[in-house]
Amino acid sequence: MNRVPSETAVAVLMGGWSAEREVSLSSGKSCLAALTRAGFRAVPVDVQRGSIVPVLQEMKPDVAFNALHGKWGEDGCCAAILETLQIPYTHSGVLASSLAMHKEKSKVIFAAAGIPVAESLLVPLEEVAAGHPMPPPYVVKPVNEGSSVGVHIVLETANGPARGVLDERHIFGSHAMVERFVPGKELTCAVIGETPLGVIDIVSKSSSWYDYTAKYAPGGSQHILPAEIAGAVYRHCQDLALRAHRALGCRGVSRADFRYDEGGTGELILLEVNTQPGMTGTSLVPELAAHAGHSYEALVTWMVNDASVDR
Repeated sequence: MNRVPSETAVAVLMGGWSAEREVSLSSGKSCLAALTRAGFRAVPVDVQRGSIVPVLQEMKPDVAFNALHGKWGEDGCCAAILETLQIPYTHSGVLASSLAMHKEKSKVIFAAAGIPVAESLLVPLEEVAAGHPMPPPYVVKPVNEGSSVGVHIVLETANGPARGVLDERHIFGSHAMVERFVPGKELTCAVIGETPLGVIDIVSKSSSWYDYTAKYAPGGSQHILPAEIAGAVYRHCQDLALRAHRALGCRGVSRADFRYDEGGTGELILLEVNTQPGMTGTSLVPELAAHAGHSYEALVTWMVNDASVDR
């Protein structure tokens, strides 16, 4: 049964202490405003280490809207706290969130489900900086971060490996994921419940690829919706997004990111699934929902009504 907005207290969890704190604050503020416009009693909670449990125990919200991004907030840890406190929450549960956040482990799940992924290796950080772990071009990325944090692209013309990763040990930890670079279009498709939405072709305006600035700076990228690709490829992208959502056991809203080598091999490769995709003013999920006829307020209302425990 759908909750009546005016009777529902929603704690909007945002901030946290990951590398994506600022993005989370932006997502959280946008969601807070939309929930308030929709009639919910929405309250912001800037999540701090060590205090979130007593804060939630005192608040006793009907629903926790998880607008956290990155480590701890998006990797199943926050979901585990909410499960323990038996507070209904949005987005995916503990296991799906944890698997999706770990890019290498999620690839094992995708490959087993017949979903195409790019070949990759987990490599000690010192070896990444010392020499090429695989023939260029390849991508070096943290295995459990989002928003393109820490990503390095090593092209065939590169003078050497990604030596700069040693200065980013606080982001990478002991290992990095080294992944075959797939040229072409950057595509994305969201799933709401069991329904795939449209497909966006993302064209970066601020750099040669869809980096942090292109994602979040106004005018940093152009979103072509619907993507101008062959109908069969468009539908295949939607099908793979739904299959990936199901393979991980996702709930609520997820977003799958792809590379499509339109002018070369024609391969469509799944990069990752985001279990708590951005909800900022430049984010993709609200845009995809609007294209499907759902306002921002309708989107967050659906997410609150979908909230539960045992996810």
